[in-house]
Amino acid sequence: MTARPALPEPGTTALLTVECQRGVVGEESALPELAHEARASGTLERIARLVGAAHERGVQVLHAVAERRPDGRGAGRNAPLLRAAERLPVRQLTGSDAVRIAAPVPVAEEDLTVRRLHGLSPLAGTDVDALLRNLGIRCLVVTGVSTNVAVPNAVFDAVNLGYTAVVPADAVAGVPADYTAAVLRHTLSLVATVTTTAELLDHWRT
Repeated sequence: MTARPALPEPGTTALLTVECQRGVVGEESALPELAHEARASGTLERIARLVGAAHERGVQVLHAVAERRPDGRGAGRNAPLLRAAERLPVRQLTGSDAVRIAAPVPVAEEDLTVRRLHGLSPLAGTDVDALLRNLGIRCLVVTGVSTNVAVPNAVFDAVNLGYTAVVPADAVAGVPADYTAAVLRHTLSLVATVTTTAELLDHWRT
């Protein structure tokens, strides 16, 4: 049996929250089914606990936010999901409440917020990689939504860029819920260390 990889040390680890913004997981979400799953399952609360612990332990926190300009300039239309975003009742417009981090996830002054106007990945085409390298980060803990698109994108991009990826299974969400379980088991576990919020919190307390 293969030994379980060791969990990362705080000093070289960053915690990434993916699209934990009001317009995605908040009560006035453009994607109510996803928002309900993230909140009712306790996923958003566990992300908040991880972010709070990261602040206490000196783990760098980055918030990846997806947004659009009011005129849509620079946004892609080369995928059905991207075209559908133009028609959603709540639009993730730059500067609006929809792109603010949703409660109860805390935001500290030392957190970095990385905003993207295009694409599906929190890493590709954004400043995340350069910021992590400048901070001496070697491991990225990926949390947030959704396991349908953005979370797998983040994990694969992190691994392709040479980072070790860690995914707390109960701090990510997608729809339907059983799809998340399948992605974790059959895909993300092949490229990342899949753990739990409790295990990661215990590790950071030691």
